[in-house]
Amino acid sequence: MGKSTFLESVRLAIRTRHYAHTTEKAYIQWVRRFILFHDKRHPRELGAPEVEAFLSALATRGRVSPSTQNQALSAILFMYRHVLQVDLPWLAGVVRAKRRQYVPTVLSPEEVRVVLGQLKGTLRLIGDLLYGSGMRRIEALRLRVGDLDFAYRQILIRAAKGNKDRVTVLPNRLIQPLQLHLRQVKVLHEQDLADGHGEVWLPYALARKYPRAGRDWRWQFVFPSRKLSTCCDDGVVRRFHASPKVLSKALSAAANRAGITKRVGTHTLRHSFATHLLQSGSDIRTVQELLGHADVSTTMIYTHVVKRGAGGVRSPLD
Repeated sequence: MGKSTFLESVRLAIRTRHYAHTTEKAYIQWVRRFILFHDKRHPRELGAPEVEAFLSALATRGRVSPSTQNQALSAILFMYRHVLQVDLPWLAGVVRAKRRQYVPTVLSPEEVRVVLGQLKGTLRLIGDLLYGSGMRRIEALRLRVGDLDFAYRQILIRAAKGNKDRVTVLPNRLIQPLQLHLRQVKVLHEQDLADGHGEVWLPYALARKYPRAGRDWRWQFVFPSRKLSTCCDDGVVRRFHASPKVLSKALSAAANRAGITKRVGTHTLRHSFATHLLQSGSDIRTVQELLGHADVSTTMIYTHVVKRGAGGVRSPLD
């Protein structure tokens, strides 16, 4: 079995289990790098020493973070268990890199206002939505029109991290801007239909089960891409959602223009959302549900800012 054929087998196994597209890309990349690292030898010929050598090289030569090293190990585990269907007890015993305990970057409400004020148009709307709802970047970009519930002021997030659905808050201040934005998107969608396009990508087998759903207004992306593109899976010309990279670059540039010295990314708005809710008296369990954390201990990382300082300690200089 050639390398490309084997990688297609890995891809098929991933899609069969409905893993996220980002996970698929990452796992394929790591399996390819693992094979190339060992001079294109087939993984069946490799054992614990080869896996440990690859992971060690990532840490020493590649200087990757512990989380990246663990992702590589997860990809290799998946390959052996689900593609080669080989039960290797030694693989489960490979030591995972210890993840560092980090303190998330949080902006003050004033800093959030200044940074978002540097964004314009649709980018400003997405930035406001990230901060106002606590969504991850990709969750916001993958929103469909039917996921916005204006009557109940809530947003349905489908197939989020861990393939779980959840509901988060829809800020009152964004209802009118979103409705205006959707009217503009609908005009674009109707033009696509008139041009013989207008079919959006649908997950799983929905396109086969509901052949017309792809052109239905309710399934369109809230934040569509400016350009049509050809789907690599079936060759159909579609309009996908806006690019995550464009949003990230725009937010980083906005922080620079605002004179913010903190490292600001799209996830910083999510961190700020959680911290500001806790500061305003929201229950930590409620914040956990809105963020979609599986364990409340993950949400607890935001309590350090609520204490106003390192552990709530007042400096003797003050």
